[in-house]
Amino acid sequence: MPLSMPVTWSEAHRLHAPETAVWIGMSIAADELPERADLIRTELEAAGAPVVAARPHADDALLAVHDGGLVDFLRSAWKDWEDSGLAEDQPRVVGYIFPTPGLLSGLDPRTPEALSARTGAWCYDTMTVVARGTWTAARGAVDAALTAADLVLGGERAAYACCRPPGHHVTRSAFGGSCYLNNAAVVGQYLRDRGVERVAVLDLDAHHGNGAQAIFQNRQDVLTGSVHVDPAAGWFPHFLGFGEETRAGNLNVPLEPGSADDAWLAGIEQLTEAAREHRSDALVVPLGVDAAADDPNAPLAVSEAGFREAGRRLGSLGLPTVFVQEGGYVLDTVGVLVRATLEGFEAAA
Repeated sequence: MPLSMPVTWSEAHRLHAPETAVWIGMSIAADELPERADLIRTELEAAGAPVVAARPHADDALLAVHDGGLVDFLRSAWKDWEDSGLAEDQPRVVGYIFPTPGLLSGLDPRTPEALSARTGAWCYDTMTVVARGTWTAARGAVDAALTAADLVLGGERAAYACCRPPGHHVTRSAFGGSCYLNNAAVVGQYLRDRGVERVAVLDLDAHHGNGAQAIFQNRQDVLTGSVHVDPAAGWFPHFLGFGEETRAGNLNVPLEPGSADDAWLAGIEQLTEAAREHRSDALVVPLGVDAAADDPNAPLAVSEAGFREAGRRLGSLGLPTVFVQEGGYVLDTVGVLVRATLEGFEAAA
């Protein structure tokens, strides 16, 4: 059967195309590339999915989950960097000092005068650089996610937002992990603000969905769940994502490196069971496909069949669902794996 789920899309994603990032002080080639989204769209269109252009949305939905200072910084970061002359030597907005608790020693941080220091106040790593078109692309990704939410609120069973750049590592006041604005969290709160009483945000990316966990912590109306590689084994985000982080409304399922379909699907079953117990009325799925066996950014080994089965299990919940694209970095397979997941979901109808 052809894929009937609408795909929302923003052409602005191509404007975010930094060639390099900074990791342990070294310049490395970027792998969160424009081709990722283009290949996903091509694969889903070939399967019959209709493409819907992202519609502009007001900043209200964005500010419902993000600090206004973070939004203002991202909006102006590149222009300020260029105007300051820093772009002549460093063609990426990147921080060099970070206001860690050990540095502040209990004091509240002041807004630093130096732009390079202000960058560190809002970004928690060096690999998530801001370039000329980053803000426009990130804002377009939010619009794609909210357009998908509008379609579901309007009666579609599900919609898929082909978001780029991704967003699930962004907290209320800090960006990082190749993410700038938390598209999935924006959708979760947007659904709540439009009358959906209980929302589940179930994250399938290979890395912990720390952003939604932080934004919705200790809330009963929004369940957050994530199945991901165990950060104790040395994987991003390193400092959190552990199983004992069992605050109200949150479930983490960390997996050992090398985990394949059986262990990963067992983790997804835990998430879907949590949604049933939560009595969720709608589902938001940050869909990363970097748990795949051939993806170098995570040590999991999930197959195409595993992704299809994951979609089926999510579909078995019978909930209105918004899929939001996150990771997945192998250009040859990223579209195929997204397609398999969505096909599995529709097969459960």
